[in-house]
Formats: sequence, structure tokens, C-alpha cells
Amino acid sequence: MNVRALILPIFVVGTLSSIYFLPSAGETAESAVRMNLPDGYGSWQFEKIPPSEKEITALAPDTKFAKAICIAPRDGEYDEQGRLLPDRIDLSVVLSGTDINNSIHRPERCMPAQGHSILSSSDKIIPLSDGKSLTVKRLLSVQRIPTNNDGSGSLELNCVTYYFFVGHDHITNDHLGRTFLDMKDRLIQGMDQRWAYVSTSMWFGQMPWIKDKVISEEEAERKLTDFVAMFAEEQINWEQIER
Repeated sequence: MNVRALILPIFVVGTLSSIYFLPSAGETAESAVRMNLPDGYGSWQFEKIPPSEKEITALAPDTKFAKAICIAPRDGEYDEQGRLLPDRIDLSVVLSGTDINNSIHRPERCMPAQGHSILSSSDKIIPLSDGKSLTVKRLLSVQRIPTNNDGSGSLELNCVTYYFFVGHDHITNDHLGRTFLDMKDRLIQGMDQRWAYVSTSMWFGQMPWIKDKVISEEEAERKLTDFVAMFAEEQINWEQIER
């Protein structure tokens, strides 16, 4: 008997038989992120905004969004009318639908369409007040922002972005790692996990609305780090993550 000729049929039968030992798929496990944004954190006030038309049409219909422009006054700094000058952080939370491949993706994929030229990517660990920590992906970019409708004028602003993904009981800053976690949970646990992509960004350098001061990269990093720590402590159900 030719043993080699039997290897392929045995492999096929074994693979198909293993399906009966896997749990039934299709059960949806909700992300541990809380999608309802508050009115703000500390001195930060949230102006909640809808997703753009491009986001709505590009992603699956059951994708959910929570977005806000976050403003905080700069202590002791005023404009010519005596109003406190603000800092700004852009916050975006995108919750995947049932078709995860068409709901969320790496921001490096869509940021160029928003005018970003990405300069570097690295990991950053953010300590939380209870002793936990959160590892985010840190991107430095230059963003070109049109100043008129025909695109003939623009501003170029330096930008730092932190992002991460929150699943049912996992948090990761690695898109490929998130994909493998999702595949494992689907195969082993029969669980369709909903993931939320959380992105925060802040400009630094010379701001158009702050004429007499340059915001350093270090200042932007410090304020963004504090903001993300507040988000993680307020908007993530850590009991669900730690099960």
C-alpha cells in the first residue's frame, strides 16, 4: 500500500472532522468600551460631532461612531478680546459592526486621505492612576489642511496621534495582533467579537489661534497622555477586560 497516497485523504478527513469539536459560531461579544461620551473630563469640554459622509459610506452600515472635538483653556493665556486661548484634542471612537473587515482598520491606511504624511510610528505605555497601564500606538505626522474650497490654500500642522483597539476582553495597539485575537476567539470560543478603534490626536507647533506661543511636542505629548489616561479610566469596563 502506498502510504504517501493516504496522507492527503487522512488530512482532509481529520480537518473536516475537527469542525464538530469547535463551538458554534455567531455569538456576538460586545466591546468593553463605553460609546456614550460624557460632556467632558476635568477641564476638557466635549463638542460632539457626527461622522463624516466619507466615514459613513466607506464603512459597514452597522458601524457606530462616537466623535468629539475636545477643548480645554490654557491657563493664564488670553486672546486680544480677553478670552482664554484653548488647546484642542480630536477624539474618535469607531465600533465595528458584524463585518469587522469593513468596519475598522489601521489609521495609517486612512490618515493620508485626511492630509497626513506619517513620519514615525512607535509604541507608548501610558500609566493609569490605579496602577494599570495602557499601551498605545504613537504616530507623528504633518497634516495638510485646506483653507479654502478649491484647495489652493492650506496649513501644515505637526500632529501626534495615539490609537488602540478595545475588544470584548482584550486591548491591543497592534492591528495584526487584533486580527489574530479575533480569529482565535471565533475559532476556539465561537465568539464574534466587536472591536472599538480609539484615536486621539493633538496638533503642536505654531497654532493659528495662538500667535505668541509655540506648543512644543513635549507639551502636546503630556496633555494627550493625560487625556488618554482619563479616557481609559472612564470609558473602558476594566472588569470585563480582566475576566
